[in-house]
Amino acid sequence: MGDIDPAYILPKEHRPNFSTFVEVDEIPIIDLSETSQENLISKIGKACEKWGFFQIINHGVPSELITKVENEARKFFELSIEEKKKLKRDAFNTTGYHDAEHTKTTRDWKEVYDFLAKDGVQIPCSDDPHDLELCTQKNQWPQSLPHFRKIMEEYGGKLEKLSYKLLELILLSLGLADGKFLDCFKNHLSFTRLNYYPPCPFPDLALGVGSHKDPCILTVVLQDDIGGLQVKKNLLGGWVPVKPIPNALVVNLGDVLQVWSNDKYDSPEHRVVLNSQKERFSYPFFLFPGHHIIVKPAEELVSEQNPTKYKAYNFGKYYANRTHADFSKQEVEYKEIHQYKILD
Repeated sequence: MGDIDPAYILPKEHRPNFSTFVEVDEIPIIDLSETSQENLISKIGKACEKWGFFQIINHGVPSELITKVENEARKFFELSIEEKKKLKRDAFNTTGYHDAEHTKTTRDWKEVYDFLAKDGVQIPCSDDPHDLELCTQKNQWPQSLPHFRKIMEEYGGKLEKLSYKLLELILLSLGLADGKFLDCFKNHLSFTRLNYYPPCPFPDLALGVGSHKDPCILTVVLQDDIGGLQVKKNLLGGWVPVKPIPNALVVNLGDVLQVWSNDKYDSPEHRVVLNSQKERFSYPFFLFPGHHIIVKPAEELVSEQNPTKYKAYNFGKYYANRTHADFSKQEVEYKEIHQYKILD
């Protein structure tokens, strides 16, 4: 990316102020090999309620597979820009390559490749509630990397399976049945992403990913040892680095879980800061429901004393709205979860 393009420079109030970073060791580390499920559920519940972020070890994803993913990801991002743009995503097929140039006026300093867990799923073509047309989403694979598809599909499959296990534990921590939302995953829109953050000559002016919350159910991330991921913790006065731990995966809750929990658990705000000397890679899996799902607080968590805090919304239309907003470069209504909040 060379010298920084003015389009990447953030307004002063959004730039990373490195003096506001809060160094703490409080972000929980949870061992999934814990023999007592009761203890495991309790630890996860506390992590979800306090942080919405935690790291997991002994998660069952083989280190050999992780190494293969890291190697193939590097090969992909080393391809020529012409080769990568053969796989470029658009407003109607959201898989493949993009460098975030289209997503907003101020850009994220990164390159991305996405692939779906279920190839050929459908999403609404429009966020118009009267438009019932569906667009088919098809994975796009680099033909010049013969092992890429097999390795990435194996990795995505492992993280999908792990995400279901984590969701089961999180639901149990809320006092809900572990199979509560099983119907959500027919033709689900979950996907895996490869993130590449090149070195940035002016890391104090830009961000790898701007401050945001994930719109999914939950996210499971493999990050490298460079660091840069941060979670906002207002009670601690700033941004807390999520320190890389060898062979650990990072878990954060998404907006759908915040709504299902009726605000007992929060979808945490997070971002990625940049490094002037070193490139960074990360490999998240985003667990999404299907486009047909109506998202609303679980009825078991709603009462006269704790009334519902969100309007119900159709996930497919919400997803389409966010996607089209990215490509139109315009602010639109009902793109963020707080816009569905029922005000007192």
